[in-house]
Amino acid sequence: HVHDCEQRSEDWYAVRLGRVCARRASDMLATIKSGEAAGRRNLRAQLILERLTGKSQERQFQSQDMATGVEREAAAVALYEAATGVLLQRVGFISHPELQAGASPDGIVGDWESFVEVKSPIPATHLEYLKTGKVPDDYWKQMLHLAWLTDMTSGVFVSYQPDFPESLQLKIVPVTYTTSRLAEHGEAVEVFLAEVERELEALLTMSNLRGTLAAAVA
Repeated sequence: HVHDCEQRSEDWYAVRLGRVCARRASDMLATIKSGEAAGRRNLRAQLILERLTGKSQERQFQSQDMATGVEREAAAVALYEAATGVLLQRVGFISHPELQAGASPDGIVGDWESFVEVKSPIPATHLEYLKTGKVPDDYWKQMLHLAWLTDMTSGVFVSYQPDFPESLQLKIVPVTYTTSRLAEHGEAVEVFLAEVERELEALLTMSNLRGTLAAAVA
C-alpha cells in the first residue's frame, strides 16, 4: 500500500510506528557469533515501545552529516535524472499489506520497474564508492528490504557529493536481487515480527497482572 505523505512529516512518522522499515533492515538482519546482536535487540525494543505508546522513537539526535545528507537528497535526485534521462516517481511511504513492515524509497522508476536509493556521504566515503563501485552492506540490506516489499528485483544505489568536480559528483551502482533472496528476506521479517509480538504480549500480560495485584493490595 502506498501512503501519500511527505517524508519526515507528522503523517510519515505516524505511519511508520511499530514497523520494520528499510532503514533498519541491517539491524534486523544483524548476527554475531554468540547471542543476539545489540542492533537487533534495540530495534525490537523500539518497535515494542512504539506500539505501546503510539509515539515515534525515530526522532532522535541526528548528526550534522546525516542532516546534510537529507538536505542534499533533492539535488541528488535532480542530478541523477539529468544524467540518466530517467524521471523518478516520488513516494512517501510503502507498507506491506499483511506484515508490519514498510519503506520510504527515494524514487521509483517507470511503472514500478525498479527503485533508486540516494545517499550524500562525506567526501572520504564518496571517494571510496568512486574507487570500489561497491554498495556498503548496510545499504545493500536496506535496498533488499525495499526490493522485497515492492517485489522489484533491481534498484540503483546513488552516491552524491557536490564538493567534487562535476564529473565525479555522482556514483551510480546497479543492484539486483534474486527472487529466492527476496523470499528469504521475507521469512526473516516474519520471524522478527513474531518475536516482537511475543514480547509485546508478554509485557501486556505482565502489566495486567501487576494492575490486578495493585488493586487487590489497595
